[in-house]
Amino acid sequence: MGINHARISGPEEAVIGRREECVVARSPIDEILASRFACREFSNAPVPRRTIEEILRVARFAPSGANIQPWHIYVLAGAAKEKVSTALLDAHENSRDEHVSEYKYYASDLPDPYGKRRQEFGRLFYGSLGITQTDSEARSRQTAKNYTFFGAPVGLIVTIDRRLEVGSWLDLGMFVQNVMLAAAGRGLQSCPQETFSKYHRILRRLLSIPVEQMVVCGISVGKAKIDAQERLMPRADIDEFATFLGFEV
Repeated sequence: MGINHARISGPEEAVIGRREECVVARSPIDEILASRFACREFSNAPVPRRTIEEILRVARFAPSGANIQPWHIYVLAGAAKEKVSTALLDAHENSRDEHVSEYKYYASDLPDPYGKRRQEFGRLFYGSLGITQTDSEARSRQTAKNYTFFGAPVGLIVTIDRRLEVGSWLDLGMFVQNVMLAAAGRGLQSCPQETFSKYHRILRRLLSIPVEQMVVCGISVGKAKIDAQERLMPRADIDEFATFLGFEV
């Protein structure tokens, strides 16, 4: 999570489709989907509680199997957010090897094309920051920015009931996407951050998270410092992931 999907700039009519000659007018939801990106540099413009409530109120309409709605959100701002950031930064600096997530995000041996895509992400992302592959100190400093929510005024900690099965994680993913899209629709950006799951023991203590809840991720929410930038991460063409059957045209 947290891949740097930079905003697409361009005219109202944009290339959406298998080939560049397939040009169609975007609908409003297309524009929101395409303009959302994982923001890693937020302005200090405040986001009112009522705005976050609006975002969560619409995000709750995400589908879920049997309508069980398997998500819980801890919304942090002000002193509460700073307290969490201080504790996580200290752990990252002094005891990171003592902490591990309760779930595995990546397969141990990623097959292609996923392994190649992950390698390309590292090359593009750290390369854009001028950080070399061997510069572990610079990489650590960049990772630390996660725990300040990249300067965002609001941070969300997302949990799921550990007693549920993998299908409920699918539901949770759709809810998280709804949160980010609802934020984008209000002129805000966000960044989903799996790395918060590593420090679940600290978060559990600070936020009084019950034992049955597993920390899944964090989400930074706020106004991006830069509204538009070039897209950094490529997307696979639909020919690479879609199989069409039964169409006459």
